[in-house]
Amino acid sequence: MKKVGNHNSNSRKLFLSLALMLSISVASLAQDAAPVAAAAAAAPAASSGGDAAKGKELFNTNCAACHKLDAKSTGPALRGVSARHDMAWIYKWVHNSSDLIKSGDKVAVKLFEDNNKVPMTPFPQLSEGDIDNIIAYTSEPKAEVAAPAAGVPGAVKDASQEAGISNNVILGALSLVMAILIVMLVLVNKVLRKVAAANGIEVAAKEPTLPIWKAFVKNQFLVLVSAIFLLLAGAYMVYGFLMQVGVDQNYEPIQPIHYSHRIHAGDNEINCKYCHSASRVSKTAGIPSLNVCMNCHKSISEVAETTATPEYSKAFYDEQIKKLYKAVGWDAASQSYTGKTEPVKWVRIHNLPDFVYFNHSQHVTTAGIECQTCHGPVQEFEIMKQFSPLTMGWCINCHRKTDVKMEGNEYYKKIHEQLSKKYGVDKLTAAQMGGLECGKCHY
Repeated sequence: MKKVGNHNSNSRKLFLSLALMLSISVASLAQDAAPVAAAAAAAPAASSGGDAAKGKELFNTNCAACHKLDAKSTGPALRGVSARHDMAWIYKWVHNSSDLIKSGDKVAVKLFEDNNKVPMTPFPQLSEGDIDNIIAYTSEPKAEVAAPAAGVPGAVKDASQEAGISNNVILGALSLVMAILIVMLVLVNKVLRKVAAANGIEVAAKEPTLPIWKAFVKNQFLVLVSAIFLLLAGAYMVYGFLMQVGVDQNYEPIQPIHYSHRIHAGDNEINCKYCHSASRVSKTAGIPSLNVCMNCHKSISEVAETTATPEYSKAFYDEQIKKLYKAVGWDAASQSYTGKTEPVKWVRIHNLPDFVYFNHSQHVTTAGIECQTCHGPVQEFEIMKQFSPLTMGWCINCHRKTDVKMEGNEYYKKIHEQLSKKYGVDKLTAAQMGGLECGKCHY
C-alpha cells in the first residue's frame, strides 16, 4: 500500500496546540478571579469625643444646605473646622452667630465678611453634645481612592471591567477552539482523499443541479404567490410610512446640558410643576429659566456618588453642573454672579402643528390631569423624549374615555347636571361635554 503521510505527527501538533490554548485560558481566568489589592487602611476615628455617625445625620439635616465638607458653598468648607477654631467659640457661633458678630469678635467679623456677609441661621436647639457630634463628623479624614499598584497597570478594577475581561477571554478561547476544529476537518478531508487515491478508490463527482432561481421561475404557482405577497407587504409598508409622517413619538434629542428627569423628578421627587410652573396658568408649560435651576444648584455643585450609573459617571454629572454655572455666570468659588452669561440652546421635543390649539392650564388645573398621562413616566427618563404620539386619534380616544373632574369645579356644575340627565349617566366624559367638536382644537 502506498504511504500517505505521517498522520500521528499532524495529530500531535493539533493536540499540543489545543492543550496550549486551554492552559492559557485557565491561567487568564485564574488571574481574573484573583482578589483585588486591599484598599487603604481605614482612617482613625475622630478624637473630638463626639459620635461621627450621629454627627453626619445632624450635618445633613441642619448644615448641608449651606456647607460642604471639602468645598466652599454659601458658607466655608467645614472639614477640620475644629482645628481652626476653639470649641467654646464654635458653640457660641452655632447657637447665635449674629450676637457674636455684634459683640465685635474679630474672628466672627472676618468670617462674616469673607463669606459675602451672609448671616448664618442660628441653631439654639442644638446642644453642645449635638455640636460635638457634628464636629466629630467634620473631623474625619477625607476618604482617598486606592491607587493601582506601581508597575501593575489596572491593578484596581471595578466589577464590570473584570467581568468584561473574563467574557472576552472566554469568547477568544471558544473562537480559537472553533478555528482548530475547522483546520482539523480540512486536514482530515485531505488525508481521506490521499488514502482513497492510494487505494484506487474514485471519489464520485457532484452531479450538476438546476440553479434555485431557474427552478423558482419554472414554478408559476410559486411565482404568483410570491408576487401577491410582495404587493401586499409593499402596500403595508407604504401605509405604515405615510401614517407616521409628522409623528415624532420616542423623539429623544441630545440637549446642550444633560438634564436627568430620573434624578430630579425620580430620586429627588421634585414636582413637575415646580419647574414647569406655567403649566398651571398658561397655554404652554414653558422651559424653566436657569434661575429656577440655581435655586438649588447654588448649594449643589456636585452629585452624590450613588447618583452615578454604569452609563453616566459622577464626573459626567458634575461637568453638567459646571455647564449650568457657565451659562448663568456663577462663580462657585466666590459664591457670586460674574455677570457673564451664555444662552442655552435647548432642543424642543414636543411640537404640535400650528393649526392645533392645546391649553396646558385647562388640562392641568381644570381637569386635574397628571403630567405622566401625556408625557409618560418622566421620573424614569434619563433623557427626556416624546412618550405619546400626540396624534388627533390619540387625543380623541383620551376625550372619549376620560371622565370630567367635577369635584370643586363650579364651572362645569350646571352643564354637567343638564347633560348627565340627557345621557343618563352619573359622570360625563370630555367627549360628551363637547370635547370632540372641531372648534375645540382647530380655530
